[in-house]
Amino acid sequence: MSISNNVASETRESRRIHWFAYSSPQIFFPIAGKLIPWFATIAAILGAIGLYIGFFVAPTDHQQGDAYRIIYLHVPAAWMSMFIYVVMAFWAAVGLAFNTRLSSMMASALAPTGALFTFLALWTGSLWGKPTWGTWWVWDARLTSELILLFLYIGFMALQASIDEPRRADRAGGILALVGVINVPVIYFSVQWWNTLHQGSSINMKSAPTMAMTMLLGMLIMALAFWAYTLAISLSRLRCIVLERERHTDWVKETVGSRT
Repeated sequence: MSISNNVASETRESRRIHWFAYSSPQIFFPIAGKLIPWFATIAAILGAIGLYIGFFVAPTDHQQGDAYRIIYLHVPAAWMSMFIYVVMAFWAAVGLAFNTRLSSMMASALAPTGALFTFLALWTGSLWGKPTWGTWWVWDARLTSELILLFLYIGFMALQASIDEPRRADRAGGILALVGVINVPVIYFSVQWWNTLHQGSSINMKSAPTMAMTMLLGMLIMALAFWAYTLAISLSRLRCIVLERERHTDWVKETVGSRT
């Protein structure tokens, strides 16, 4: 019995070591390079399908007319802005807890894309708000908390850029990311906690969607397209960060030298 237990323990340990191997920048670098074209292709295909459904197939809304079609960009962008921040904070926490370089690099790679989607959500929200509310901007709870999210992304990137030593920059940025993650549930539940102009969610896990199935399908496909784009562009940015930080190592010199 003790022999079988030792074998099982060694097997689990070998699997754990195998998975931890992917935290090495040298091992993950070529894997990321192979994944980028796949996710980029998926993003392009799903984006084209989602935009076609949203702008040409989905019916006109009986209250807002065709102005509502901005949701096919606005809502997925808002979803991704919050989701990316949570994922960024997760990788930052992993980097702080286990001192894994690749985890902190992944957090840094995600930040610009999260800021992009946050800006896109705010911009398209203003375009939607003008015909709906009669104004480009109001200090609504959800809009304000989404704006704070943009400042958190910018603050994260600015803080890391202001510190020359990468490990110290990762720790400082990781702490900020973990502190700022409290803003994500504030954004999501703001329409329930406060009396806001922003309409409630059309998709609720506890009830059926309040929109036509075609509208929902187009929005979900666009969300998947944004998700695939995030993976493609973040992995591409991660490879650049790895090359920059590991430029003095032999494997990077060999990789760069083989391409010149």
